[in-house]
Amino acid sequence: MTERRQATSKVERERDEDDESRAHVSDVEVGAGCTEIWEHLSEQRSEASDD
Repeated sequence: MTERRQATSKVERERDEDDESRAHVSDVEVGAGCTEIWEHLSEQRSEASDD
């Protein structure tokens, strides 16, 4: 594997990790503020506890 391909693979892995770490807020609107994000997370927790 070439150095360029190794670097590309590393970037792809990091991008995948970033996507996974943000999955819980993926449906929050772009530009949402702290309050909107907090409300979204609170709703998710509430729904999860209802299950």
